[in-house]
Amino acid sequence: MSKKRAVISAFGKYAPKRVLTNSDLEKMVDTTDAWIRTRTGIVERHIVAEGEATSQMSIQAFADMQKRFPIDPEEIDLIVVATVTPDMFFPSTAALIQNGIGAKSAFGFDVSAACSGFLYALVIATQFIENGQYKKILVFGADTMSSIADYTNRDTCVLFGDGAGVVLLEAADDNGTSGIFDHILKMDGAGKDFLYMLGGGSLHPATHETVDQKMHYVYQEGKTVFKFAVSRMAAVSEELLNRNSLTGKDIAIFIPHQANKRIIDACVDRMNLKPEQVLLNIDRYGNTTSATIPIGLVESYDDGRIKEGDIVLFSAFGAGFTWGSILIRWGHLRHA
Repeated sequence: MSKKRAVISAFGKYAPKRVLTNSDLEKMVDTTDAWIRTRTGIVERHIVAEGEATSQMSIQAFADMQKRFPIDPEEIDLIVVATVTPDMFFPSTAALIQNGIGAKSAFGFDVSAACSGFLYALVIATQFIENGQYKKILVFGADTMSSIADYTNRDTCVLFGDGAGVVLLEAADDNGTSGIFDHILKMDGAGKDFLYMLGGGSLHPATHETVDQKMHYVYQEGKTVFKFAVSRMAAVSEELLNRNSLTGKDIAIFIPHQANKRIIDACVDRMNLKPEQVLLNIDRYGNTTSATIPIGLVESYDDGRIKEGDIVLFSAFGAGFTWGSILIRWGHLRHA
């Protein structure tokens, strides 16, 4: 089977209707709008309704894709879902989505790489397109972070929001000049002590004790994570550009993981990017973990910031630690 280049040929996004503002959080925890804006760049975030979870948001993101592009769910071969907040341990979120959208011919699975999850899932899916095994693959990034956020802890609850994004991968039809052309993914398991959720797994299954000790909420050692995120995201992006003989000037749009505006600013400064080259929407969504990059991609296209032939750079950093970058030469949307 000949190698083919994988292109993003369609996309969609979803954010819950409920909006939680910094002013709302001022009434819930000891914080202020000014403190949150200064430290993170976040103004508001979207939160799921009661009974709404990761699979439902993903199904809504696919519905948004269908509004934009005529896609038959039964043509989908594979569904890959990046999430750390599945509806349940099993069956997989991919299975729930497959059933919900009617993708009867598809198989699928979930990928756990925290905030880097969408990059990991996209690279995995790309291999199946490149080797010709499958023709149409849905890659979701979706998380319901409100389900694991402690709304009595101002250090973490102000950071996160809920959301979902999806892209369709297909083989390029332009002799390989467009599509995903390089990537670097990395991991350092020593980061396990600085960003995690202890409860709920096989090591600490749910008990009254684990609930009382708040072990089912996300924990983050902010200063350490910040330091590693800045250095790793910038370094891996530079490494990827250098090995492709590119510089920041060649990038049409940089779509970074939206964890903290100060992290993004530091990466932008290191790559000498201009503000117009950077997607920044953390003010309206907060950190939606796996969903930040696909949501940002959709918004970049909607705003006219991506056109055919442009070079797009993704980069993310997350728990694990995990991090990475992906380079894409944007092609035409074959289903538009």
